[in-house]
Amino acid sequence: METQREVLNTAGIEAILDRMSADILKHRMTTDHLALVGLHTRGVHLAKRLQNVLLDKTGCLIPSGDIDITLYRDDWTQIGHSPVVKATDIPFSVDGKEIVLVDDVLFTGRTIRAAMDALMDFGRPARIELAVLVDRGHRELPIQGNFTGILIDTDRTETVNVLLMESDGEDRVVIE
Repeated sequence: METQREVLNTAGIEAILDRMSADILKHRMTTDHLALVGLHTRGVHLAKRLQNVLLDKTGCLIPSGDIDITLYRDDWTQIGHSPVVKATDIPFSVDGKEIVLVDDVLFTGRTIRAAMDALMDFGRPARIELAVLVDRGHRELPIQGNFTGILIDTDRTETVNVLLMESDGEDRVVIE
């Protein structure tokens, strides 16, 4: 029997996004070169939410895009004969931009490595940073978040599920 333990609710997620947006702005004189890129699927929703929070704070609409990393994964041949590839939409030049990749959970680091590879096919950003809602540890690659919502100590066999209103009808983070 699987048990669930809730670690974040709607208010917690909103508070984290507010803090992360403040951290993103903290050491920048301007947002002129800033852009957000969300990783499919939930990273896209979180990037849009961060974009809205940043708009409220600065009055500037930060460019936002989304990226699918399916074919950049080092295990893509193991995830099925016909992997589902979603659309990538980056409606701005990444050249010279300070890109903040946005994802829901940071685990081994392999997804982020794939995202950086995919992003580099679009140009040469000035910087790539990482914003994650949940860091659960267990890294296999030397990758860490620049803007981390919450660090959760998990067992490697546990699953961290981020549920978002846009895709799941509710905002929660649970461990199973």
